[in-house]
Amino acid sequence: MAQKYNRIFLIVLDSLGIGNAKDAAKFNDEGADTLGHISETVSHLNIPNMQKLGWANLKALKQVAPVDKPMGRFLKANEASNGKDTMTGHWEMMGILTTKPFITFTETGFPDELIREIEKRSGRTVIGNKSASGTEIIEELAEQEINENKLIVYTSADSVLQICGNEETMGLEKLYEYCEMARELTLRDEWRVGRVIARPYVGKHPGEFKRTSNRHDYALSPTGKTALDALKENGLDVISVGKIHDIFNGAGLTEGHHSDSSVHGMEQTIEIAKRDFKGLCFTNLVDFDALWGHRRNPVGYGEEIERFDVKLGELLPLLREDDLLILTADHGNDPTYTGTDHTREQVPMVFYSPSFDHGNELPEVDSFGVLGATITDNFGVAYPKDCIGTSILEKL
Repeated sequence: MAQKYNRIFLIVLDSLGIGNAKDAAKFNDEGADTLGHISETVSHLNIPNMQKLGWANLKALKQVAPVDKPMGRFLKANEASNGKDTMTGHWEMMGILTTKPFITFTETGFPDELIREIEKRSGRTVIGNKSASGTEIIEELAEQEINENKLIVYTSADSVLQICGNEETMGLEKLYEYCEMARELTLRDEWRVGRVIARPYVGKHPGEFKRTSNRHDYALSPTGKTALDALKENGLDVISVGKIHDIFNGAGLTEGHHSDSSVHGMEQTIEIAKRDFKGLCFTNLVDFDALWGHRRNPVGYGEEIERFDVKLGELLPLLREDDLLILTADHGNDPTYTGTDHTREQVPMVFYSPSFDHGNELPEVDSFGVLGATITDNFGVAYPKDCIGTSILEKL
């Protein structure tokens, strides 16, 4: 089949699930519905660009009416992997089936055996060991770390182990060394976290502590070849924006852009859309999840969706006849739900090209891997043999 689209823009609205996962009960997430509950909670949800693509045709929304002639094609997707985290969702989009989920330590902190091993190898006593905001934990514990030669270890609602270090007293190289050691330890199945993150800061006293830009992520590489590898190996551009580089540990990418916010990520994507390239631009917009979902703030989440819609309105006119835009999510994070964890939900997949003559709903799918299969199919490259998902290119 001849290549249909020259450039594909895949944008992940991190955590914008749409409820009704078939196996939600297995994850204790029955009734979770990120987008639906935001719409029911907020006083306004002004998303004209998402609306005209068909979002309210796919998902009934209190605030937004369906349109008679949607411009996009859209479907509901169920996750096949055993997990509801960012890495699992994104890896599945590119073909990886994860059967053993990444572990979170949000409620309990890290187990004593792991902490003792970190202490033994670093020669420092660990303090913290709880789920916390990075800025708050340095206000609370940084002075103790500096004065008593301690080590701040903490986690979040994601599958991460984070270590703080003062750049002036500990030094960046020593902090990175401790993180490399923790990464090695957390490759064990019982402690397997998605990422270890170095969180450097400066300052000597509460009120003057400030995190620096020398953060470094020690991620896991995907467990096999992905659609990204297939594209790169066949000479196509694979451009990442936002967390995508960290999520795939750089594998299969030809160019990467770090984003300061979701709005910045959309601005970067808009600039890339003004360029000539052939292949995939893969963008993650993390603020939905990090700033609003985990913090259980439906109003802030709704406003973030509105900010995205404004930027979407700037991107759409830049799309060419042979471009394809895909909007999706990697899991849910219902801000009206109990706890602070991600929620197991279906995700939207909304497709749009200026070449479409009409929009419509497509059949539900049972793997996010339809994206990797469809993208490789479009460019005529072989989908790696163990990858999951079936192409829906002909339906587009």
